[in-house]
Amino acid sequence: DDGYRMWLDQSEVTTLLSRCQSQKEEIAFTLGVRSGLRASEIVAVEASDVVDTSAGPRVRIKNSKGKRYRETPTTEQIRSTAQTYAELQGPDSRLVPHTKRWVQRHLDRVTGDLAAEDDEMWTHVTPHDLRRTWATSLAASDVDPLLVCDWGGWADLETFLEHYRGTYSPEVQRRELEKVGWLSDGGAMRDAADAGPDGWGPETERSEGAAPRG
Repeated sequence: DDGYRMWLDQSEVTTLLSRCQSQKEEIAFTLGVRSGLRASEIVAVEASDVVDTSAGPRVRIKNSKGKRYRETPTTEQIRSTAQTYAELQGPDSRLVPHTKRWVQRHLDRVTGDLAAEDDEMWTHVTPHDLRRTWATSLAASDVDPLLVCDWGGWADLETFLEHYRGTYSPEVQRRELEKVGWLSDGGAMRDAADAGPDGWGPETERSEGAAPRG
């Protein structure tokens, strides 16, 4: 743990998944960022654990942290892939038959490439940050926090808010900033800078002794 708590916006999630070089990588990252699984849970999922329910596809986590059973939503792609695994390799076949270290190592490869091409902050993204991204995205979509706790296996809302959910998703921050015109519209400052070298317009625009408006 390097002390950073990272989360991705949805365009960054798409970028991350597009860099996968194998189906196993894509499954592992998808289970983290789309279903909120911990690394230890990702490598334990068997084909039979992915089920179709009346509420949509679910992953059954039978032995999560705290020895609790839970079910969490997953994508149709994961459901379809699990069904194929069950048919070809048997219901007990693991979707990602590797270790937690394998997940970390392969994520490091992808984020290292992205850091070199784009932003150094990619190097701080860990498998647990995929889970944090999932939780933050649900919160940004106004999903009931208690339901997120249920899906994510958190014992209480306080733990979820304190340790796992990002403060606010980038999408929410951008949406809120649109309400603040002076942060996005630098027109007045540009006009002032263009008017004179000291950043103010001609002196005639400010009466002598007049106090600037707050």
